[in-house]
Amino acid sequence: MKWIDFYHSKRTTAEEAAKSIKSGDTVYIHPGCCTPEYLVDAMVARKDELENVTVTHILTEGKAAYAQPGMEGHFRHRSLFIGKNVRQAVNEGRADQTHIFLGEVENLWLSGQLPIDVVLIQVSPPDEHGFCSFGVGVDITMSAAHCAKTVIAQVNPQMPRVHGDCFIHVSKLTHVVEHDAPLLEMPQGTPDEVSMKIGKLIADNIEDGSTLQMGIGAIPDAFLFALEGRKDMGIHTEMFSDGIISLVESGVINNSKKTLHPGKIVAAFTLGTRKIFEFCDDNPIFEFHPCKYTNDPFVIAQNDKMVSINSALGIDLTGQVFSDSLGFMFYSGFGGQVDFVRGAAKSRGGKPFIAFPATAKKGTVSRVVPYIPTGTGVTTTRADVHWIVTEYGAVNLYGKTVRERAKALINVAAPQFREELEKFAKEHKYI
Repeated sequence: MKWIDFYHSKRTTAEEAAKSIKSGDTVYIHPGCCTPEYLVDAMVARKDELENVTVTHILTEGKAAYAQPGMEGHFRHRSLFIGKNVRQAVNEGRADQTHIFLGEVENLWLSGQLPIDVVLIQVSPPDEHGFCSFGVGVDITMSAAHCAKTVIAQVNPQMPRVHGDCFIHVSKLTHVVEHDAPLLEMPQGTPDEVSMKIGKLIADNIEDGSTLQMGIGAIPDAFLFALEGRKDMGIHTEMFSDGIISLVESGVINNSKKTLHPGKIVAAFTLGTRKIFEFCDDNPIFEFHPCKYTNDPFVIAQNDKMVSINSALGIDLTGQVFSDSLGFMFYSGFGGQVDFVRGAAKSRGGKPFIAFPATAKKGTVSRVVPYIPTGTGVTTTRADVHWIVTEYGAVNLYGKTVRERAKALINVAAPQFREELEKFAKEHKYI
């Protein structure tokens, strides 16, 4: 059978495809801007027919109706990275959180530890050879699709066709649901003054010709603004957003000095708007790969002058960074922070940065704290931490004693909190 005949034989409606989901199944959902809401809605519409369905994914966009009150007994979300649409469910005990590095998530299903029954994915239409592209969300999804028993694909002509290790053949699809709709978008905010100061401090501490990873948030976005006028920057990252477009077009990002995949922007997914989706479409500068490749510290370290930039909720005076939880509230997840901190640290000339505003809650709470708050988990350990940046300065903690760390961190804390931090450090013989 020719691939086109096979493709047409798999075409169906979302409602019919959703009938493949059975009670007790584990269902994986394509995350980020690729979230196939049309398929998710069809699954949720069957809630009264379903019991004990596990729904798993990293951060998705959309309403996540399966995690709303009243879905107990029908669906239970197993989070691999918490987004705002499921945070309440996790912290109310109606959903579960899994602590795992993003670069290792795919091992859960590749090893058989977490078998997946059904995947809901969104892909581009097939090319002349029958291959669909995972578009701007290869992430952990391609591996999930290859491991699942049932693959339900929302085939969307608005999904960009990208280059790299990012394809699935129509013969691997169980059901094809054609649905033409805009991808979900995650617009950039305008960086505030504090973020701009932090972004400039990071930029001032890196060299031209560096290869960059940027996490999610205002600070990585502000850092991109601070790169105007720099030379020969490259990108190897898990994700990127609209902010790279002007830097690529102006030649600041040209990937010419990269020691791994020279000339290419390597990433696993995009969180942005239609502007970046269109920029990626059939653009050979981009190579999309699964997170098990992009986030492998041994791969990351092959990029000389690798720079990682991630955010945090705070740090204690000994250098313990907390990013995924605060007290007994689970906020997000490990994501790729530790993957890239360790990869950049092993890179020749590499620099891992963790950056955050010095205060929270309009200046009333210090993010540099005497000790980790009760219940809070450590994301990046004392032994892993290198550069810490706030709007008050940038300090490198690597190899420093507790005394040296405490003094350095007090100096980049907000001035109104320095006296009490110093008092605590003296009382506990840190300094």
